[in-house]
Amino acid sequence: MDYRETYQLWKNDPYFDEEDRKELASLTDEKEIEDRFYKELEFGTGGLRGIMGVGSNRINKYNVRKASNGFARYLIDKYGTEVWRGVAVAYDTRNNSAEYAKETALAFAANGIPVYLFTFESATPLLSFAVRYYHCVGGVVVTASHNPKEYNGYKAYDENGCQLLTEDADAVIAKVNAIKVTEAMTTTEDKAVSVGLLKYIGEEVLQAYSRAVRDAVPEMNITDNAKMKIAYTALHGSGNVTVRRVLKDAGFANVQCVKEQEAPDGNFPTVKSPNPGNEPSMAMVIELGEKIGADIAVGSDPDADRAGVAIRHHGTLEFLDGNSIGALILYYLAERYQGKMPAGPFFVTTIVSGELASDIAKKNDIIVFKTLTGFKYIGELMTRYQDDPNMNFLFGCEESYGFLAGDYVRDKCAAFAILTLCSACAYYQKQGMELGDVMDRIHEEYGFYLDSLDNYVFKGKEGAEKMKGLTAELREKGAALMTGVSEIKDYAPGLDGLPKADVLKYFFEDGSWVAIRPSGTEPQIKVYYSTKAETKEAAEKKYLERKAIIDKVME
Repeated sequence: MDYRETYQLWKNDPYFDEEDRKELASLTDEKEIEDRFYKELEFGTGGLRGIMGVGSNRINKYNVRKASNGFARYLIDKYGTEVWRGVAVAYDTRNNSAEYAKETALAFAANGIPVYLFTFESATPLLSFAVRYYHCVGGVVVTASHNPKEYNGYKAYDENGCQLLTEDADAVIAKVNAIKVTEAMTTTEDKAVSVGLLKYIGEEVLQAYSRAVRDAVPEMNITDNAKMKIAYTALHGSGNVTVRRVLKDAGFANVQCVKEQEAPDGNFPTVKSPNPGNEPSMAMVIELGEKIGADIAVGSDPDADRAGVAIRHHGTLEFLDGNSIGALILYYLAERYQGKMPAGPFFVTTIVSGELASDIAKKNDIIVFKTLTGFKYIGELMTRYQDDPNMNFLFGCEESYGFLAGDYVRDKCAAFAILTLCSACAYYQKQGMELGDVMDRIHEEYGFYLDSLDNYVFKGKEGAEKMKGLTAELREKGAALMTGVSEIKDYAPGLDGLPKADVLKYFFEDGSWVAIRPSGTEPQIKVYYSTKAETKEAAEKKYLERKAIIDKVME
């Protein structure tokens, strides 16, 4: 059907709520109608993500219901009677997340699959933990992570608590695509509870999760922790429950929160985007940290999987980029585990993450793996080696503020990152050092890297078409695009033992690189820069020269 026919179906079919049909009938802007209905919201390798609203190209309860029916059919085919192990379903603080989570749970129940549904706004890593805790066959968390307030999403997880990998995701996509939105099954909450298909998750999982996070961090001194002064922001998200609980259980008693960002609020009124990886989003917690003389300022996004931090450097709180956080955590872990490393310790990062952490790993005889973008690939390697005594996962990180150690989940975890950074702060403070001093030591030992990320947004149907043209143009220009290019890697056909990926990476003679990747979940092209130089000023000059060339291509 073309977009007009799809629009008429949604506007007139009684399957859709009367209120939603009235909204559609009131639309007069043809461009808006086209944008809402020119395609179906795609269930991609990461699940669903889109702008909330009524329409085939929007995230709403109907598309959530359809996705859940497709996922349910996949699980039934794969596990047969073992599907009775059930699925776990969680949601964050975004608008409509609780409603979509309930729709998800009822769709699974309608297909005869037991569901464990969280009773409180919870973190993405807590969902991963719950899948493993209850030995489920899968899981779902309703979240759009750090995206602006207009967005929501749906992430699907396998029995290991890892986001679906490509082969499984493709099988789910086929099931989802085979279902008409008006044929997706559901049931009532009362009926699902009465037949034992809907159970609720409460406090016991949070307690077990907190213990598991603490076990993933090097041994801490509770007395030292109690002396620490911490400024924290949940950015209106679920970390207000999970992160604060983990810090409290680890003895960090002096945690002050940004009051204006403490309560759950899906409108995120104090920030443009609730991303702790954006310095403006961390401005209020840094301001609080300076006001109270905090030793460290930390924050998490709405589903508490990403973590941001500002560390003391010459007495001032300085915001760190994701690559620097990863390097700092790995440096700390390597120091604390020196002489006590397990057999075959390995570190996992991505092909678009900076080189500093990898350099630290190599110098400490830690095996380095590089994966495609997406923490699920880090989770895949963790699972692959989980039963091999000669291979032990030490740490994984992404430049996009995702970090993990331990074996309790298969996704990035803000609570782990924040607990580790706070404990590292206490550890080095006892030696008379700020974390900024530690970063200076790292740069002296390993050299200076300037890591940056630029996003180029292309909205609507025209934007999607332009994105395809630009990536084709970049491939066509090749080494002629920028000077000093020594090698180009195109991951589209599959490269370095990795699955196929729309990533183009330019390597330079000076050890720098630029990677270009269209996002798989958002209408944008991401450009990553890892610029190596003798000084920060020299690196910035190189970066700006290369950025100017990319800016011109993206016009």
